[in-house]
Amino acid sequence: MMVNPPVQAGNQKEERLAASVRDALHQAVSDAPPTIAIEDADERDRWLAEMSQRLEKRVPDPNARKELLTTIHYEATRAGLDPQLVLGLIQVESRFRKYALSKSGARGYMQVMPFWVETIGNREDNLFHMRTNLRYGCTILRHYIDLEKGDLFLALGRFNGSRGKPNYPNRVLAAWQSQWAWTPSQKPTQVATESPSPTPAPPSPASEPPPVTLPPVATAPVKPAPEPPPPVPANKPPVTPPQIAAVTPPPAPEPPRAESPRVEPPASRKPVRRDIVIVR
Repeated sequence: MMVNPPVQAGNQKEERLAASVRDALHQAVSDAPPTIAIEDADERDRWLAEMSQRLEKRVPDPNARKELLTTIHYEATRAGLDPQLVLGLIQVESRFRKYALSKSGARGYMQVMPFWVETIGNREDNLFHMRTNLRYGCTILRHYIDLEKGDLFLALGRFNGSRGKPNYPNRVLAAWQSQWAWTPSQKPTQVATESPSPTPAPPSPASEPPPVTLPPVATAPVKPAPEPPPPVPANKPPVTPPQIAAVTPPPAPEPPRAESPRVEPPASRKPVRRDIVIVR
């Protein structure tokens, strides 16, 4: 009969762990995988495949890339933001580096400042944790958009701490439009005359309560600048109104001259003959 050896339980001690180790442990025990909030399966796969191809150079691991894109889409949609906008913002803020740390102390993908943990979260929250960082960042950006009454330009300035300056908002908007713009495929229209049914809300993880639906971002329309008047050449003389020519009355007609009567020689008058006398 075999006797099992006694259990040799180790005396576990609390140790200081690196941020990456704490992140992995926290994710393993508590993080439920999010989902992409696109109803159509084909459309969802097309978005994931296209964004994954664009992100491949920055995040080589395909599993990490898929998890990051899925979480970005879920947290952005949950906060009422365009996922493509959030991708552009992350590109400018951290270049998709999970453990990015700025000189001012901002952390993670969306460069969240630590004071937000005590302001709106828990002290135990780790801003280097992927989903925690994305949830904080999307919530803060949504707050700034509401604070600026839908003005995305000013909201992005607030997010960066440079409100009113054009450099940062222009960089984010340029990255959004040039690197991460995406157009959903058009679905065939139904012939039925009845109004279409509303789109159902995106599914939520089973381990979390249903997310609060926030209104979409209402960006103020950009008014085109008025076109300046065409420049006037320096050597071109000023245009003067045409002069009206003076009207000269025609000369008065001269009175007819009285013709003197023509004297005709009398018909009966004959020429006088003069004889020439030659003297010898």
